[in-house]
Amino acid sequence: MNVRLFEQQDISQTPRPISVLGLPVHLMDDYVGWLVSRLQQKLGTQVVTLNAEMTMQADHNPALARIIAQADLVVPDGSGIVFYCWLQGIRLQRSPGIELAESLLCRCAQLDQPGSVFFYGGAPGVVDQVVREWQQRAPGLRIAGCQHGYLAAADQAEFKQTLKSLQPSIILVGLGVPRQEYWITENRSLCPNSIWIGVGGSLDIWAGTKSRAPAWLRNHHMEWVYRLYKEPWRWRRMLALPQFAWRALLYRLTQRGSVIQ
Repeated sequence: MNVRLFEQQDISQTPRPISVLGLPVHLMDDYVGWLVSRLQQKLGTQVVTLNAEMTMQADHNPALARIIAQADLVVPDGSGIVFYCWLQGIRLQRSPGIELAESLLCRCAQLDQPGSVFFYGGAPGVVDQVVREWQQRAPGLRIAGCQHGYLAAADQAEFKQTLKSLQPSIILVGLGVPRQEYWITENRSLCPNSIWIGVGGSLDIWAGTKSRAPAWLRNHHMEWVYRLYKEPWRWRRMLALPQFAWRALLYRLTQRGSVIQ
């Protein structure tokens, strides 16, 4: 789509929520287009990228469940969410958080008035490499700043004041689930017009310290196999996947309405 034409039109499509084990997932054709429209209108937005693991965490964590329920946009990040929707007769494409963030940054870099982005999270040195990567990938992107995720508690106040003074358009937080969701919820008021997205391990992938699964695994909903191969210590967390599948089947048998009223 022509960028100038896109800037002139208003995204009228409203995200339509469906329920996935009691949590919302928003359906729409163009998540990135909607987010760019929000950015241009300076409408603050919290984005949650939901997968089966996070869903099962929320099942035992009411605070996390509330954050997801109150988010402005919840996208289907994981294959488990797609599977659940398929059980309800709803076909949709995965929207991995890393791809959503990449598309958003690339789209913003092409606007007549590009927004700015701030990267927060990752180990010391990682986020600096992320900045260098995005400076090469999208030269038109304005990078407001960055901060690694190992900041001492005593330095948090100064960091938050810096963030408040910068007022970046997009803030990508890679602290892991649920820490990043807590942090975003607690600090959204610092930059009320910004788009906030929890991006998990995306910073490590952009920095080159970790890699994504090959495309053929991702396309066949087998990315979890690659993650388990690369990080076998995750096996306990991976138990959430069969638990989610079983819960999805049971929930499908007991619930009839899929759209949240």
